[in-house]
Amino acid sequence: MLDLAAQRILVTGGAGFLGRHLCELLRERGCRNLFTPRSADYDLVDRAAVRRMLAAFSPTLVIHLAARVGGIGANRDNPGRFFHDNLAMGLNLIDEARLAGVGKFVQLGTVCAYPKLTTAPFRETALWDGFPEETNAPYGIAKKALLVMLQAYRAQYGFNGIYLLPVNLYGPGDNFDPASSHVIPALIRKFAAGGDTVEIWGDGTPTREFLYVRDCAQGIIAACERYDNAAPVNLGSGDEISIKELALKIRGLTGSNAELNFDPGKPNGQPRRQLDTSRAELAFNWHATTPLDLGLKTTIAWWQAQQAEHRR
Repeated sequence: MLDLAAQRILVTGGAGFLGRHLCELLRERGCRNLFTPRSADYDLVDRAAVRRMLAAFSPTLVIHLAARVGGIGANRDNPGRFFHDNLAMGLNLIDEARLAGVGKFVQLGTVCAYPKLTTAPFRETALWDGFPEETNAPYGIAKKALLVMLQAYRAQYGFNGIYLLPVNLYGPGDNFDPASSHVIPALIRKFAAGGDTVEIWGDGTPTREFLYVRDCAQGIIAACERYDNAAPVNLGSGDEISIKELALKIRGLTGSNAELNFDPGKPNGQPRRQLDTSRAELAFNWHATTPLDLGLKTTIAWWQAQQAEHRR
């Protein structure tokens, strides 16, 4: 098992939603040589900046969380940028980490890499069974290409890179920006606003699976410690819920009486989304522990506290 406290750990995206929770847990594990460089200082799309960053911190373990990401609308509006930037960041980091002699590299993938019509629950072996859902295909394919790169680098160079596939994350500290947020923070914000109706994209029938952010961070840590294999690994809760059911649940938890107004003219996204998480359980003894209701209550309480603070 890798002793994380003895590693020099570089976390890209360490100031982001998942990164903040991961770094907090790593510090609780006794990790003192923990580096979270900012994009303002090191643009990961620029290979020279990546080389300079690795030379500055000399990490033995790199956890690559940084990504250009957003909800359906953001993906639809920025397909070229999402493809280019996510592919470029990963390509630069993986190759420069290999050249710098980094001992282990952890790449976060995305559930958007799965084919649009994958049979649920999604098993890692189904990744190549078809084309991703169109609205997020550029992002998903860019991320999936990095899996191929890590497997190729393991085969040719012996580079120890692993690839984790988290499902949709949520929790305190999430992105609540209406222009780029995912469905849970978007719905919380809309219901908490107190209007008579809430507009929801699509017809409400698609299903999603959600993973509490701190559970995901625990999964990453477990994989860092115990997993050294080329095969990708899903990180999820294993629970599936329709967008309509989710909206009703959040409406109840926020105390709203707003009417749901679904817009079938807007894209639904992938029809179903649920992961098989058995490989993570077998490979590094990890499973999610936070029920959706508890996670939602915690997230709503955090958002309400933030809003109250802003009003002071």
